[in-house]
Amino acid sequence: MRETSPPRHWAAFAAAAPELAAAAEARFAAHTHHTLATLRRDGSPRTSGIEVQFRYGELTMGMMPDSVKARDLLRDPRFALQANHGSGAGELAQGDVRVAGRAVEVVDADELARFRAEVGPPPGPFHLFRTEVTEVVRTTVEDEQYLVVEFWTPAAGVRRRRRT
Repeated sequence: MRETSPPRHWAAFAAAAPELAAAAEARFAAHTHHTLATLRRDGSPRTSGIEVQFRYGELTMGMMPDSVKARDLLRDPRFALQANHGSGAGELAQGDVRVAGRAVEVVDADELARFRAEVGPPPGPFHLFRTEVTEVVRTTVEDEQYLVVEFWTPAAGVRRRRRT
C-alpha cells in the first residue's frame, strides 16, 4: 500500500495536532503497560505488551534483544500501538488511543547512552525504536450518547466524526 505523504515523528504530529497529541500522551501516561501489534514472518498479527516513552519529540519503544516483537519490527517495521485504557467507566471516559506507523531502530551510541541515563540502565542489552507516525486515532464518548472519533494522518490532518 502506497502512502500519499511521508510518515512523521511525534513532534511533527504534535505540532500539527496539539490537542490530539496532548490527549494521546496523557492516555499513554495514565498506565505503564500498553499493547503493541507487529507482523509475524507469515504476515499474521502478533500482539505484545510494551512500555513507551515520549522524549525529545519522539515516541520510543524499548525491548529486550531477540524478543519476538523486536525481531518482527526489524523484519517489517509496521506497527500498531494501543494505549492501555484501564478498567471501568471512569477510565474509558479518557478515551481509547491508537497509534500506527513504522518503527526505526536507534543505533546511535550517543542516543542510546542518553536514553540509558534518563530512563535508567536496563538490566542488559536492549533494542530502542523511535516511531514514524502515520496515524493517530482517539475514540471517546461525549454527553453519554455520542461516539466521537478523532483521527489524524499526515495527508489529511485531523478529522472528527460524531455518531449516536
